[in-house]
Amino acid sequence: MSQRKAGGRAPNGAGTFYRGADGDWHGRITVGVRDDGKPDRRHVRGRTEQEVRRKIRAIETAWEGGTLQQPGERWTIEQWLTHWLDNIAAAAVRPTTLTGYRFAVNKHLIPAIGAHRLDRLEPEHLEKLYARMLESGRAPATAHQVHRTIRTALNVAVRRGHLRRNPAQLATPPRLTEWEVEPLTLDEVRQLLDAAARGRNRARWAVALALGLRQGEALGLQWPDLDLAARRMVIRRSLQRPAWVHGCGGTCGRRAGSCPQRRNGRPVVSETKSRAGRRVIGLPAPLVELLREHRVEQQREREAAGQLWHEGEWVFTSPTGEPLHPRTDYKHWKELLRTAGVRDVRLHDARHTAATVLLLLGVPERAVMGLMGWSHSAMATRYQHLTAAIQADIAERVGGLIWPSTETRTETSDGDDEPAGRD
Repeated sequence: MSQRKAGGRAPNGAGTFYRGADGDWHGRITVGVRDDGKPDRRHVRGRTEQEVRRKIRAIETAWEGGTLQQPGERWTIEQWLTHWLDNIAAAAVRPTTLTGYRFAVNKHLIPAIGAHRLDRLEPEHLEKLYARMLESGRAPATAHQVHRTIRTALNVAVRRGHLRRNPAQLATPPRLTEWEVEPLTLDEVRQLLDAAARGRNRARWAVALALGLRQGEALGLQWPDLDLAARRMVIRRSLQRPAWVHGCGGTCGRRAGSCPQRRNGRPVVSETKSRAGRRVIGLPAPLVELLREHRVEQQREREAAGQLWHEGEWVFTSPTGEPLHPRTDYKHWKELLRTAGVRDVRLHDARHTAATVLLLLGVPERAVMGLMGWSHSAMATRYQHLTAAIQADIAERVGGLIWPSTETRTETSDGDDEPAGRD
């Protein structure tokens, strides 16, 4: 233990001890500097010198281990989450991710546990919050999103020494039931493509079903991303859903999305979902031909629109050249399902279908990851569903192994009449 330096101030990290006029023992130690640049000088007191030395030793240990509580007023959950959103997450995550964080924080976390002191939050507080959310009719997925948000925010607090442990890591989140997705069959894919051939933007659905692009990736395609001669496509960006904000300053009395002067507060496009999302994809020859035809049709629309055409190099557009709104795109998908007489499925299930087709073709998992833009191999188990065709193939192989055909048994018995001996 460091002792007081005789004849002067104790050096940084050295403790000083003395008995005060009040009869108690006091200890002081300097542990770096505060945000204002002044020395961070800590003071403790106790009835005995040994008690004070133990407290100083605990401060030294926490300081050396990077877990020392910062000086000043202790954080509340509301203060920390607000700081984390505005100063940490906002600069590090995608706008859509930040929107999800803000909803979880402002709608659920701050109203329920915002007044708690950060260093006194327990796993049980979070588990009670999740239970109340479920009792009020919230979906388990919503409660799970709240759990992931508080866990992420508190991980940062632990790394910065505001917490010794993350209570969200110890809390038990709501159980999520796995939703089994049944990919489209090859016959259903053909029905959809036949129906799409009778409408505009037909290549949009061929891209979805053959390549498995995410909706934002497909709508974010621009013609320079395509090299039809080399039969390849580069995925660089993703079209984002608009985040409407008031253009009137909130005086219209409506919600932002209905404001007559509304404006989009979010960039039209963003980078791909992850580093793995930026990728090059080879194009099948029939799809290349379909995209060439689509470009010719788009040129006719440009000429018909005249001055109303919005130049943007988008591959899939409105009749006046604007990028397709994701909601409009989804509406067209539902209309296509009805026209083709195919069961109602999500647009994202086209992505499941593409991954399953790759599995049927025996494409290696690492190659599938590259084509689909997955960052983790665990995604393969999420998307590559066992279709009836694969299940039937497995059943046939197992049956052939356990119950060989009559011809196989006859050939085996003809070759050796002697019973097999033991090894």
